[in-house]
Amino acid sequence: MSDNSGNLRSRRWFGTQDVAGLIHRAYLSSEGISRSAVAGRPVIGICNTWSELVNCNLHFRTLAQAVKRGVLQAGGLPLEFPTISLGEAFMKPTTMLYRNLMAMDVEETIRANPLDAVVLLGGCDKTIPATLMGAASVDLPTIMVTGVPTEPAVYCGRQLGAGTDLWRYTDDFRAGRMTDSEYQDLEAALVPSVGHCPEMGTASTMSAIVEALGMSLPGSAFIPAVDARRYSVAEATGRQAVELAKQGLRPSQVMTIESFDNAITVLMALGGSTNAVIHLLALAGRLGLDLALTRFDEISGLVPLIVNVRPSGEHLIEQLFHAGGLPAVMSRLEGALNLDCLTVTGRTVGENIAGAKVFDDAVISSRENPWQASGSIVVLRGSLAPRGALIKRSAASPHLMRHRGTAIVFDDVDDLAARVDDVEIDEETVMVLRNSGPKGGPGMPEWGQLPVPTRLLRKGVRDLVRISDARMSGTAFGTVVLHVCPESADGGPLGVVRDGDPIVLDVDARRLDLDIGEAELHRRMSEFQPPAPKYRRGYGALYLDHVMQADQGCDFDFLRRLGGEPFESEPLGLVGGPIMGW
Repeated sequence: MSDNSGNLRSRRWFGTQDVAGLIHRAYLSSEGISRSAVAGRPVIGICNTWSELVNCNLHFRTLAQAVKRGVLQAGGLPLEFPTISLGEAFMKPTTMLYRNLMAMDVEETIRANPLDAVVLLGGCDKTIPATLMGAASVDLPTIMVTGVPTEPAVYCGRQLGAGTDLWRYTDDFRAGRMTDSEYQDLEAALVPSVGHCPEMGTASTMSAIVEALGMSLPGSAFIPAVDARRYSVAEATGRQAVELAKQGLRPSQVMTIESFDNAITVLMALGGSTNAVIHLLALAGRLGLDLALTRFDEISGLVPLIVNVRPSGEHLIEQLFHAGGLPAVMSRLEGALNLDCLTVTGRTVGENIAGAKVFDDAVISSRENPWQASGSIVVLRGSLAPRGALIKRSAASPHLMRHRGTAIVFDDVDDLAARVDDVEIDEETVMVLRNSGPKGGPGMPEWGQLPVPTRLLRKGVRDLVRISDARMSGTAFGTVVLHVCPESADGGPLGVVRDGDPIVLDVDARRLDLDIGEAELHRRMSEFQPPAPKYRRGYGALYLDHVMQADQGCDFDFLRRLGGEPFESEPLGLVGGPIMGW
């Protein structure tokens, strides 16, 4: 690969012998960084999503130090910068409301500053796609280190997934099968260390997606947060960032449409989070790639579930790492992958996974002997979802895959909370939640896993068909239809469903229908009035004016790159810029 070190972007800030160069070097020297430290060296930005409001990312200060060591070892100059951070546990109504804002922050910071390459540090799930979307929009050489999972909790002698098992125990608590004291013991045990959820939730899924796309080092996706090898990988990432700066290898050269096919293939084989569909659609839009929801369903029909990890299986990410990690998974998918795709290592996918071994067939199976034949995530269409909806079949109940039932409708999450245990719901009922999508939520919160009524839990009923325009946590499970598009607040048919309406779900046929007849549906749609917007000022109003629907990744319309449109990698006013400001 060519050497770009003689044409470093940062030299336009630090390498000129004029007042602009003097000012840039002088202000850098105030940090104790000498002129020789920057002369001819690639400047590597380290985008850090550390925050005390995001426990999953709390170890990122130490992780950044490891990246810096690697940059210095390779002869670069590391400069760390912060960005806003998004934590699922605390932010309301949802971190998804702020993913695009964070991506804008990252994009503009990278573009405006003297950086030759960027290392992204992301963990708790929206910080991974947000930083990657921002960096992709600038298209400077980029590589990522993900935060990876927490140490598994142990409760009553059993390892727990922080989300998946929490939902099961919460149902037991609501049904009276678990005492207050036992629930408090669960609380104390649930999150024993830094790192994100230790099952195949959205964060673990996105960590795998980054590696599958070729944007992180091979084998890095699943190293536990408390494992020293996480810091060794971060150090190696810093060294590789310097090489990327010298070579000029850009995200658009790595994240091609073939790379996205690889990422979708891995998503299906892992039984990964439905949230990854939205993030991949948004990321492809930033790169100007024509990725449609139909492609997910095409690949879903070809790729079996081969990884036995919660919520679609039994194990946790720690066991998946020890079984060989993502290279081992990808080695079992070779015939379904584009092996010639370039990665940030400078090598191809095929070269990166050559020699990878599976050490535990109980965790990583094969295409010939899968845990599920195909379709861990299925795209549904029909009169209730003209532009699509998703169901995670690998984490749903087989007996509900073909179902006809009458609807009980909740107008929003407050209505759900107030009435879920009071309305007449039985095993055949289809629970419907609306006004929970990108505009209705707003932000498309993770409200899609509607709670099963307490009365049914006490009878031993664990699952019902549930439909909404919301998302759900990647750690969640059940026969839950999500991302109904268009959403109810944007004029979708979900907005006109009434109590007692028959709804038909047929997963094998990829169908989701409101069975009231075309004429009645048309009449109701003609009379429909969407709810008033939730925001009238500030970022919220900007969000509502420009957010796209789930089938387009919920990105802002003005942030998508048109095919063939050049990337805007340089800031305005770079030449002589400081003079004009003084």
